[in-house]
Amino acid sequence: MDSTPFDREQLREQLAGLASKGVYLGTSSWKYPGWVGTVYDGSRYLYRGKFAKSRFEQACLAEYAEVFKTVCVDAAYYTFPNRASLEGLAAQVPADFRFGFKVTDAITVKRFPNLPRFGARKGTVNENFLNADAFAGRFLEPCEAIRSHVGVLIFELSRFHRADYQDMRQFIADLDTFLSRLPKGWPYGIEMRNDIWLGPDYLDCLARHEVAHVFNSWTDMPSVSEQLALAGSHTNPELVAARFLLTPGKTYERTIQDFEPFDSIKNVDEAARAAAAELIAEGTAAPRRRTYLFINNRLEGSAPWTIKAMVDAKRDALRHRLAPGPGTGP
Repeated sequence: MDSTPFDREQLREQLAGLASKGVYLGTSSWKYPGWVGTVYDGSRYLYRGKFAKSRFEQACLAEYAEVFKTVCVDAAYYTFPNRASLEGLAAQVPADFRFGFKVTDAITVKRFPNLPRFGARKGTVNENFLNADAFAGRFLEPCEAIRSHVGVLIFELSRFHRADYQDMRQFIADLDTFLSRLPKGWPYGIEMRNDIWLGPDYLDCLARHEVAHVFNSWTDMPSVSEQLALAGSHTNPELVAARFLLTPGKTYERTIQDFEPFDSIKNVDEAARAAAAELIAEGTAAPRRRTYLFINNRLEGSAPWTIKAMVDAKRDALRHRLAPGPGTGP
């Protein structure tokens, strides 16, 4: 859809400049062969003249980090990280690279979904839901090995149903207890998926503990712009995070079907791009703040192309504001 070429070097310089001001843009995961020719040089991963997927998946983070300064490690959501794997990731990136980690669902789901990977636990209540001790021991402890590379830790709270909570008050009480017990000094964010609970009580709870509300573009959530407009939505003055995952109303399964192999823009989401530009502008104007924007292939079809468009849109808007008006030129 975008006819302009993908200028890898230009994007690298733009993202490095933003990171120097505390604004980090990256993708959700990074192991996509569809990015060969834009982010990746396919010749690096040849074995006996053929593209070797295993070689690519083991080594491509280093090439990714030549362009981007952050990435969201979605894999941590499915299994607790171990020290060796985290150290392996950190060894592939420069010192100024920051990881976002989705906290493992063994801590963040109230009831295990009916998915094959949960086996006999399907449909049962999770005894470790919002268990701060389990989180500290099984997630944070391994992260200590690469603490300087940790940008944000995201607790994605999947949509709750009536069987999980009768009302919001009990959820807020549980969340408040959990946040009060978390080890201090780490950059935490909460990603909410219950749109009707996205209000003052929830935001006030996060603000009390200086935990960021993670702005999220998702099927059943208000747009990021709508979330930004909520009073008190910036719950931590020094940390902002956003995940641009899906255009509201779109489904995860349908976007995979429509967008694979994630090598080009298939559907422009102007609202998401505008919200990202607003977050970038806010972040660059607040030097003490760290801002993390993670973009998923499923938003528009190819996360690197979307990031390029977001950065270019922000640059063009700045040029427009700085351009002399009529009668002000020499």
